[in-house]
Order: sequence, then C-alpha cells, then structure tokens
Amino acid sequence: MLQRLAALFFVLLCAPAWAGAQKEEELAASVQAALHAAVSDRASPEPIFSSLDSKLRWLNEMVPRLARKMPDPQERIDLLKTVYYEAQRAGLDPQMVLGLIQVESGFRKYAVSSAGARGLMQIMPFWVKQIGAPDQNLFHLRTNLRFGCTILRHYLDIEKGDLYRALGRYNGSLGKAEYPNAVRAAWQNNWKLTSDTVAQSSPAAIIH
Repeated sequence: MLQRLAALFFVLLCAPAWAGAQKEEELAASVQAALHAAVSDRASPEPIFSSLDSKLRWLNEMVPRLARKMPDPQERIDLLKTVYYEAQRAGLDPQMVLGLIQVESGFRKYAVSSAGARGLMQIMPFWVKQIGAPDQNLFHLRTNLRFGCTILRHYLDIEKGDLYRALGRYNGSLGKAEYPNAVRAAWQNNWKLTSDTVAQSSPAAIIH
C-alpha cells in the first residue's frame, strides 16, 4: 500500500505542465536586492478589500469556479486569499494571476514541467539562487505565489507594463503569441468578474 501511494505521489509530482523555461539572466545587484526584499516580506497574507462585503462578494464568485480543480473548500479559500494578497502586493490583477495558474499548472500544487519548473505558478529553481533565498520550498503555496507574482512584476517592469511581452518572458517564449493568448483567454473566459463584483472590488493596481 505504501509503495502504491509513493508511486502515485511520484506521478503527480512529475505530471507535465505547460511552462517552458524562464530564462536565467544576469541580474544587477540592485535588482537582486529588490527581488530578495520582495520575496522576504513575512506580513500576514490577508488580502485588503474596500469592505468586508466586497471581500465576500469576490470569494463567493471565485470559490465555485475552483470546485472541479480543488474539491476541498478550505484549500480553495486559502488559495484564493493568497492569490489575491500576492497579486495585490505586486500590483497585478488577481483574476489574471488565476488565469496564469490555470494555464501553467491546472492548479496542481506539485506540478513539475519538463524544464523543471515547479508548483502552481511553475517557478524555475534558479530563482531561489538568483534572488538569494536558497531555503525556499517552491511547492509551498505562499512561497510559490510570492515568487510567481514577484517575477511577473519584474518582467512587467522590464517591459514597461507590456503584459503580452512580460508573459512571454515568464514562459520563456518571448515573441510568440500562443502563451500570452492562452493566459488572456483563461483570464477572460474563466475568471472575469461580473460588473457588480468589479464595482465592489479594488485591488491596488489592475493591469489591462
């Protein structure tokens, strides 16, 4: 029985994921310091909404959409709250981040790509060395989302806010349309907010 469970865990861990290979590039010392500070903050991951009502509206709209991917209700709540917090912290649209996770890993926490990218947002292991955080576990929920949102914000800054090109960098496919278009389609088709929820929700910054 234990052997079968171990084999199942190995299959889940090594299941293929979308991610190509984020390119390892030389980072300036100032950029390394900024990224290290960004992933090292240990503030409470409680998302900030304009009101309790807007928080409940957002969660009530998002939770059912994850039901097929995450049967456990508490796991869904934890993921959504952490996505919102980390996206908000990085100045990203939480719904866009959910679309990216859908494309990258299909919401499989232990997904590993053929290139070695890990977890929900498919983080390449070289980032823990680049950012100077070698003790980080990239399969840990908050760690994975913190790295993913920080890296995408870094690429957005490089590309002066061009989300299409930033997504290309994130996937290691800069200049090719397939991946950015897949993320945008997942974002718009599966995670777009209703107008009523949009009126109630106010992340720090929304990137269109």
